[in-house]
Amino acid sequence: MTTQSLESQSEIIYFDNSATSFPKPNEVVEVISKSLREFSANPGRAGHKLSMRAGSEIFKTRLNLASFFGVSNPMAVVFDLNATALLNLAIKGFAYKGLHVITTSLEHNSTIRPLMRLKNDGIINLSITSGDEDGIVGLKEIESLKNSNTKLLVINHTSNVTGSTQPIREICKWCRENGIVTIVDASQSAGFEKIDLKEDFIDILCFTGHKGLYSPMGVGGMVLADEFDLTLLKPLKEGGTGSLSEEIVQPDFLPDIFESGTPPLPMIAGLNEGLEFVKRNYESITKKKIELESYFIKRAKKIEGVELFYGNVRNGVISFRVKGVSVSKITEILSEDYGIMSRQGLHCAPLAHKKLGTFPEGLVRFSFGYSNEIWQIDKAIEAIEDIERIESE
Repeated sequence: MTTQSLESQSEIIYFDNSATSFPKPNEVVEVISKSLREFSANPGRAGHKLSMRAGSEIFKTRLNLASFFGVSNPMAVVFDLNATALLNLAIKGFAYKGLHVITTSLEHNSTIRPLMRLKNDGIINLSITSGDEDGIVGLKEIESLKNSNTKLLVINHTSNVTGSTQPIREICKWCRENGIVTIVDASQSAGFEKIDLKEDFIDILCFTGHKGLYSPMGVGGMVLADEFDLTLLKPLKEGGTGSLSEEIVQPDFLPDIFESGTPPLPMIAGLNEGLEFVKRNYESITKKKIELESYFIKRAKKIEGVELFYGNVRNGVISFRVKGVSVSKITEILSEDYGIMSRQGLHCAPLAHKKLGTFPEGLVRFSFGYSNEIWQIDKAIEAIEDIERIESE
């Protein structure tokens, strides 16, 4: 890397943490590098010490995540490429002919697309709740949609567009009492919102590591509740697991039933270190995100022509648009002229934008992380003021 590029990177203001958190903590980078240098062998496929060390690192991560999300069995933590892969596993692995599924208007395409595939293939019936003006779902609305075949609810815990956060404990408790399995997409909330599968009555939780858990791309997790009936979930892939190699059918126990192929050891090690970073700094991370978003809202509200979109909680996610300026042009100017990295468009959540009335163009999104500072908000406000003033002339 050249000196010039290093200087350029130091001038970057990164407000795209809901897509992928950046920069990663040094500890995460170091443990990934260490795993590649010292013990990046194939876990569970041999008895030599490097393979055993690799297996130990993966088990340590399962144990840490199980404790963090409130389950007693570390083997109920399943790894795959990302939340999208695991949501597909949970949704398609549970689906059966005639099933009625309820979901929400705040869903990411990671859930709505597999659900629509199943619906269009004639496998499931699907109801989409509209919720209130923020997309927040009430029990009365869910109850009104329930019928005798309703056995699954898929819900996005926190919107990646506005940060609106569903009352999952209340919803999942009602579902548990009514025999409805819950799949919670915690891609945006894991690492920020407190989530406990037992206390929140969640059956299946899916998350990714590269957002609020500050780990690398390439690994996510599915956590199954202690009470969950494993026979309800079919694997989507079969293959080598390192266990029962004499058998030509997939193992039927956790986590092997859902984990075929060589796991991404460096990424899993990074996930564990990212989780440790969050645990050590949870209060300061959450406090900073709340302060940054609140400060941005306070200042942005004073800019004529700017319309803000934010949810029922402050969690560092806010979207906006500037009257008369396309969102693509806003992000281009922010990036090229001010060094501010943001996200424009529909954010892979078209239902949420239809709910907000911002479809099909979408919005500009700022999402703040632990490394952001107040002065960066000030610079962003100045940039938006410039854009609004110049484009309105």
